[in-house]
Amino acid sequence: MIMLCIGHRGAMGHEPENTLLSVRKALELGVDAVEIDVYNVEDRLVVIHDRDISRTTNGHGYIEEATFAYLRTLDAGKGEQIPTLKEVLDTINRQAIVNIELKGNNTARLTVKLILEYVRIGWSYQDFVVSSFNHYELNLVKAIQPNIKIGILIYGLPWGYIEIAKKLAADLVISGLDYVSSELVTAAHQENLQAWVYTVNYPKDIKKMRQLGVDGIFTNYPDLIDE
Repeated sequence: MIMLCIGHRGAMGHEPENTLLSVRKALELGVDAVEIDVYNVEDRLVVIHDRDISRTTNGHGYIEEATFAYLRTLDAGKGEQIPTLKEVLDTINRQAIVNIELKGNNTARLTVKLILEYVRIGWSYQDFVVSSFNHYELNLVKAIQPNIKIGILIYGLPWGYIEIAKKLAADLVISGLDYVSSELVTAAHQENLQAWVYTVNYPKDIKKMRQLGVDGIFTNYPDLIDE
């Protein structure tokens, strides 16, 4: 079985996370998928991980209280701007699956709308995965367009996560490295769910994930994956 290599926020071990530079590096390293994070700012989907913008940019304040114009003046590392989701999709250009993690509120509708625009111009639903810890937003994605693959992100081992995945008609269960187990992988596979794991950055952990039969891993260093 081939274990998918998913570039975490692009290839953030090499370039500033969630920037076009990081996305291009991930593609250069041959990833199967690129994971990025989105917030809704003035009805535009911007790609950044933290609610507080100060860690990854030279700005200050909260992402959802900022204007889009202000965000575009900031340095997100090495002179890179905070990109829009559309800019990320245009950069990837079907060279890899795009895993869009919904971070902020009111992101589902805009994300589905954009995916549908790209499907209309020749992309496939198979080019996308939408994931989130926010199950309300994930449910909205499936309600609007059932063909879009969704993944429930879990931290720890919440009670009934398989039942939640089934109720949401999810396609994937995405677990943290510290909590993945053979039982989790088996339970997911028994329900025809893929099991993806975040964030796997060391060769010994990569080897362990292969042994467990994990379907995909998120990594900051895609060059460590040899297939």
